[in-house]
Amino acid sequence: MSGDREFAVRTGDARGVTIASTPLWRLRLAQGLPRYVLCAAACAGLIASARFAVFPPRGGAAPTVARTPPLTDRAAEGFAVLFARRYLTWDATEPQATDRLLGPMAGSGMAPDAGLTLPASGAQHVAWAEVVQQREQQPGAHVYTVAAQTDAAGLVYLAISVMRVADGSLVLSGYPAFVGAPTHGGSQLPAHASTVNDASLAAVVRRALRNYLSGAPEELAADLSEGAHVAVPDVALTLETVQSLVWSGDRRSVLAVAQAQDVRGTRYTLGYELDVVDASGRWEVSAVEMDPER
Repeated sequence: MSGDREFAVRTGDARGVTIASTPLWRLRLAQGLPRYVLCAAACAGLIASARFAVFPPRGGAAPTVARTPPLTDRAAEGFAVLFARRYLTWDATEPQATDRLLGPMAGSGMAPDAGLTLPASGAQHVAWAEVVQQREQQPGAHVYTVAAQTDAAGLVYLAISVMRVADGSLVLSGYPAFVGAPTHGGSQLPAHASTVNDASLAAVVRRALRNYLSGAPEELAADLSEGAHVAVPDVALTLETVQSLVWSGDRRSVLAVAQAQDVRGTRYTLGYELDVVDASGRWEVSAVEMDPER
């Protein structure tokens, strides 16, 4: 009797108590829901941060990056040289040939013959022509100074303005002009060069130059280092003397001034740079003036 009262006091009247069954997973979900929500929010924040780091937001259209024109426009140079050749090559007996050659290059912006009026007689031809100077007149437009050797007027210098238009074509942007030669001065040899005092090195250089100039690759190979690539010149010369031999600034090569002559007796004073290496006490040549494979 006393036990029943104790149960009644602790639980109350049995008729007012409702017993319901709940799945265990729901209980666990209810207990862990706040933790799941917090983890999801943290993951969303990390994903958003990574997205903005890889793909940052952009305001409006992306800025246009201006293209830097090449420092050297070979096609424009060739156009200038071609015009110089056509402009300076003429025959008074065939003026129509000059008009036919200059007309397409002059276009509608200048006279059909580029303003060239031929004399009553005579002719002129160009032996060679090449660009020796250039300056930028404005973006996309350059003025090229072309040196041309003619048989009538001698060596002349012609300034030619060339421009690239919107479609990329090359056109003349003005009439040509005869100008003076670019400024130049005398030669300047390396200052404070250290003379080569090693007799064995001097002997190797002299022997290598002799075989190199005479076109004897088999004999030259005896003084070459392993893996050296040297191409002998096509013009065979006879070495007479090595006038001077000095070290380069990094002392990895020597600069030789030599005198040689060809089969006709023409003498040349030539300058060569030879890369040299000390192979276990023996000097070897690893290159002469240039690498034929580059």
